[in-house]
Amino acid sequence: MLDQVMTSAVKARKILFNGVLDCAPGVAVCLLITAFALGAQAVEVSWFGHPYVEALVIAIILGMMIRTFWVPERRWRTGIAFSAKQILEIAVMLLGASLSLAAIVASGPLLLGVVLVTVAVALAFSYGISSILGLSNKMSILIACGNSICGNSAIAAVAPVIRASSDDVGASISFTAILGVLTVLGLPLLIPLFELSASQYGILAGLTVYAVPQVLAATVPVGIVSTQIGTLVKLLRVLLLGPVVIALSIFSQKIRDDGAIVEAARNRNPLTWVPWFIPGFLLFASLRSFGLIPDVAILPIAKVAGFLTIVSMAALGLGVDLMLIGRVGGRVTAAVTLSLVVLILLGLALVRLF
Repeated sequence: MLDQVMTSAVKARKILFNGVLDCAPGVAVCLLITAFALGAQAVEVSWFGHPYVEALVIAIILGMMIRTFWVPERRWRTGIAFSAKQILEIAVMLLGASLSLAAIVASGPLLLGVVLVTVAVALAFSYGISSILGLSNKMSILIACGNSICGNSAIAAVAPVIRASSDDVGASISFTAILGVLTVLGLPLLIPLFELSASQYGILAGLTVYAVPQVLAATVPVGIVSTQIGTLVKLLRVLLLGPVVIALSIFSQKIRDDGAIVEAARNRNPLTWVPWFIPGFLLFASLRSFGLIPDVAILPIAKVAGFLTIVSMAALGLGVDLMLIGRVGGRVTAAVTLSLVVLILLGLALVRLF
């Protein structure tokens, strides 16, 4: 009996060792791209004070550029696939540590209601317009979540849940990133046009700008009041990513690659309907909400999750077919642009409540 246990342990170590060796080359490539992306973001911060194009976006774009000139062979593909799937799933699980129910309750019912209405309407409109424009079901979901919640981070979090392809993720992130930068640059022009107060502009920025660093870039020049309110509203939007991811994980078993809706197999084990990292996400969120994760550990966990997300985006970029993006580019641009316009108009209407 002891000999069998020892033999099994040796076999397990050998399998693990071989798996690490197989993944090492591809993971190393993704880490190199990640290092370059983080360096480019650091340069942006030193020049402008804020990153207008996040490392996440730089990583996927650089990966796409490399993929244009180099098609990875088998020895590279294992590690790239591991980075695109398993590493991304670990990152999503760690995002749960950023979810605090106390922050939601403390924001007040009116502000929370405005954020909920904005996200719900934006999700419905973005998904609807994407479907009307002929985009796939999964692409429509990615665009809707990215536009309504937190841009590239939402797309990255939702992608493994709905099993989106690298092409869908690459296209949605690329075009969303471009519109995100344009929003940061153009949003302050609405202050004199609509006579917005500092608090109203902060709420508008929090409701419409995609990423937290971009909210800072859009509000810091206006003043501390806009920055504080904009950051709070944006964080409330980000917190809604958790419920959306959980809902999609439950219903994703009914989403086929062709976008049709089918019933899950009757004999399928219900425990397999939810991906493994969703319970992990809920566990981290619960620990944070009950104060079982020390405040000093929250920032390091968030940084690890962010780093792993960038690594996975580099891997996804290496799997993107630019020819496919070229074919759907016009429709994706139209869907993202129309969704953003509706989001801004809705935000302008709702800020009048304050």
